[in-house]
Amino acid sequence: MSDTLFFHIDVNSAFLSWSALSLLEQGQSTDIRTIPSIIGGDISKRHGVVLAKSIPAKAYGITTGEPVVNAFRKCPTLVSVPPDHRLYAERSQILMSYLASICPELEQVSIDECYLNFTPIAGEYASPEEAAHIIKDEVHRRFGFTVNVGISNRKVLAKMASDFQKPDRVHTLYSHEIKEKLWPLPISSLFLCGRSSVNILHNLGILTIGDLAASEPAIIEGHLKSHGRTLWNYANGIDDSVVVPEPAQAKGIGHSTTVAHDITEYEEACRILLQLSEAVSKRLREQSFCAGQVCTEIKYSTFKSVSHQGLLITPSASTEVIYRKACELFRDLWDESPVRLLGIRVTKFTPASEPVQLSLFDYSAPVNEKHQKLDRALDSIRQKYGRDAVLRGSLYQSTPRDTLSSAEATDHSPSNE
Repeated sequence: MSDTLFFHIDVNSAFLSWSALSLLEQGQSTDIRTIPSIIGGDISKRHGVVLAKSIPAKAYGITTGEPVVNAFRKCPTLVSVPPDHRLYAERSQILMSYLASICPELEQVSIDECYLNFTPIAGEYASPEEAAHIIKDEVHRRFGFTVNVGISNRKVLAKMASDFQKPDRVHTLYSHEIKEKLWPLPISSLFLCGRSSVNILHNLGILTIGDLAASEPAIIEGHLKSHGRTLWNYANGIDDSVVVPEPAQAKGIGHSTTVAHDITEYEEACRILLQLSEAVSKRLREQSFCAGQVCTEIKYSTFKSVSHQGLLITPSASTEVIYRKACELFRDLWDESPVRLLGIRVTKFTPASEPVQLSLFDYSAPVNEKHQKLDRALDSIRQKYGRDAVLRGSLYQSTPRDTLSSAEATDHSPSNE
């Protein structure tokens, strides 16, 4: 067993809980968590979907992601509350600040979940399980909502442990427990195993996580490429990632956009990723950085967010290099559900002037030099004549105005985060 212990902390039905507390604070007498209720998307905009549901609503068969109108057919007395994302961001910040005061090695991975490296503070508690219960109960006492805590010697197993029975629970999933606790579960329960991957694995006769763990990894890779190897590793409890706390400064450079209509085709997603890659790489060149790591973010129409990151063979500020890596990550991550938001973030900066040690396996250096010259030429033309003075041919049929009409791309750089 690894000497490192990880906690994964996940807020139970975060949007519903945080909205319920806000309404109670405003004087409402009924706690919407105790009645059939949902947090519902704005029906007047695009399509309204269920973002979160109460336990009583679940009893009516209401599911996250289904249209709000369907939910009301199942339960005509359903109470629907609109989302308040400003409120959710505030509650999230309060929670993360508290958890960081207990354990400084904290990595926030979404608005309502994070990892803790428990190892440095392990000596302060009788056991990891005792510590998890103390943290869980104190969150409830201080803030009024509940969390699940997953414990393991592997990050991915801690994540899956926190998804076991809810709410307000502590679960362990150590490496030696996967045969008993993980392998009997359906393959759809495996972290990052989306609908498309599930269908492919079912066609191979793989129905449970244990089936996948016992499979020949080369066969899985043959059908799911590098993502198949990742899933096989997770099924076997293999994960060498660590908690990566982000410093207050120099987090990275990123752009994201909410699209005018849900993306359902890979080619359409790639066109958006190319636009985002251009924006990110331009900022890199302006600040004289090269990036060594690319992260692609997906937010589905259900508002579920996932992300996947990967290292570049050689640090780069090239639009083409970043774009190709972003598309590769998207292909591995996407479960073919409708996509509402796409984002790209680059990190692991090196100064552009710093000599780069080329890898023996990087055969693209001459091509990259051509791309760099093209990028510099495009930067110069756009600086002089405006952003739309020149467009790449692949974007001509779907210009930024077409695809980004619902929201301007958001930008995150070292200077503003």
